[in-house]
Amino acid sequence: MTEVQFDRRMLEALVCPQTQTTLRYDAERQELISTAAGLAFPIRDGIPIMLLGAARELNGGGG
Repeated sequence: MTEVQFDRRMLEALVCPQTQTTLRYDAERQELISTAAGLAFPIRDGIPIMLLGAARELNGGGG
């Protein structure tokens, strides 16, 4: 069983679609975190899903 890994270099090009701020990579949950928006975007098969409808709201999140 091989798990597809997220290429961290992608973080340099990706921003939150709601706030246009930088994202933090959560390797354990396989998510990109937007602290400013209080959202977590899933990474599926190594591909970040940057759709607001796919994002998970963070408890006590930001903006």
